[in-house]
Amino acid sequence: MNIQEVKYDIKYKCGGKIYYCRDKECKHFSLDTVMEDGVLKVDLKAKEKVTFLRFDIKVPHTYLPDDKIFVNGYQSWTDSMEYTPDGQMKELTRLMEFLVKRTILKQVGLHKSGDVLFWKYPRRKGLFYGWSYGYVRHGGEVEIFGSLNERYGYTVVTFDTANSEVIISKELQDVVYFGDNKLLELAYIRGEYDSAFDEYFAKIGIKPCETPKRCGYTSWYNYYNRISDEIINRDLKSIADQDAKFHCFQIDDGYQESIGDWLTTDKNKFPDGMKVIADAIHANGMIAGLWLAPFAAVKKSKLFKEHPDWFIKDKNGKPYNTGANWGGFYSLDIYNEGARKYIKHVFDVVLNEWGYDLVKLDFLYGACVLPIHNKTRGEVMCDAMDFIRECCGDKLILGCGVPMMPAFGKVDYCRIGADVELSWKNIKNKTREDVSTPHTICNTIFRRHLDGRAWRNDPDVFMLRDNNMFMPLEKRKLIAKINSTFGSLLFISDDVSLYDEEKKQALKETFAQKDIKIISAEFVENDIMRAEFEEDGKMVVLKFNVRNGDVVQ
Repeated sequence: MNIQEVKYDIKYKCGGKIYYCRDKECKHFSLDTVMEDGVLKVDLKAKEKVTFLRFDIKVPHTYLPDDKIFVNGYQSWTDSMEYTPDGQMKELTRLMEFLVKRTILKQVGLHKSGDVLFWKYPRRKGLFYGWSYGYVRHGGEVEIFGSLNERYGYTVVTFDTANSEVIISKELQDVVYFGDNKLLELAYIRGEYDSAFDEYFAKIGIKPCETPKRCGYTSWYNYYNRISDEIINRDLKSIADQDAKFHCFQIDDGYQESIGDWLTTDKNKFPDGMKVIADAIHANGMIAGLWLAPFAAVKKSKLFKEHPDWFIKDKNGKPYNTGANWGGFYSLDIYNEGARKYIKHVFDVVLNEWGYDLVKLDFLYGACVLPIHNKTRGEVMCDAMDFIRECCGDKLILGCGVPMMPAFGKVDYCRIGADVELSWKNIKNKTREDVSTPHTICNTIFRRHLDGRAWRNDPDVFMLRDNNMFMPLEKRKLIAKINSTFGSLLFISDDVSLYDEEKKQALKETFAQKDIKIISAEFVENDIMRAEFEEDGKMVVLKFNVRNGDVVQ
């Protein structure tokens, strides 16, 4: 990346007027741009108050026909994969984009888990965008373009093969700048796939993750929120009787009376409270895990009714709907002192009084759905993750529904794909963050570089059971194989007492600790994935159709 060839494309507002700038020196501000040790740094000196409507830095880049381009989705659930230079991003259909922007779906918040409201989705071939980092791969070598700090505002990396350039954009919406500000630290790294990502995370300042791989159980994908102490204790006993080693038992949504009221247990479901469940898990030799969405609350919750002023507000001062789940929910403003005290108290009770060792923290993106308090979305999310780690101390965190880079090094495990479905089918006209087996399989494979560097990857669960499933056993086994090969947190949601011998053996095989080295994993033709890896010294090849799960010979 040659700094002398960098071009600017900036649109901004100052004094109520809109201006355009294509240089480092403009009427209202100047940019200090330097390249040091492979890192492009851009600092802003604003002479007057300015608000950026577009901030693009364009770098020439030559693409070869056999290159592969990876773009990282906005958050945990967003589709993320490699493309060919002449390909096209098609995961957000025109119909869905129209629905979430122009219809009642905008009010109910279906779209707010993603970026569709604040970033333009490309609609032509050869144009691919992602968040915080991306790469161009030539065989086993990659060129990484990666932000080193999103606290200055999210970085969007766009690969434009038609115009032979890489565009580095900053998401700076609605923030007023004046004086000296840092805007960008972007690393350019070229090298072998694994060594290049080692160097990237070293430049960020994140040490290799020492958290061990773990296997376990979560209640969600069989019962969803229809859980009770009877179901939990039954499945706990069934797991304790298995030959396969379970490290963790995690209780998901459904124990609380209302979303937001995390310390008010549903007495009909769990009459003895949540501490006795944690104690029972410990008595069976496992880590006790509990799900919650620490920033979220619904209108009917006691939290929202008593403290509506603690929540993120729109420009009119009204609480802002941050998602469609549970009939619509709202998110706490992490800079509100009352909200911070409440969140700290929740974690203190869950972790120290109830005795849970791990918390699965979901819908974290809600903290930064809007730029607030003259802070970018990126800065808000970075502050939110710092606060979460402060609250949890050295307890284990499983992140979910979270923008990726602000969580680097802040969580022990992290979901890196969408929720898996009970079937394996490609359903069109969904948002990029919606439930999808094909999406989560692609993310599990193409985000593998995060495993052991940013955290331990959670590829979501696999299910071997027959009941409440809508795919044949061989496809269920394929998901288990992919998860155990590319992931580090292996969870099931089954009542294992119903397993026959074949399923017991499949579970034991999936949970077995193996020495795995990934050689390659890529699309070799439309929808056909080929993965090659060493497993305990033996070469293994998986070849299958991502869209339907059919194995290809």
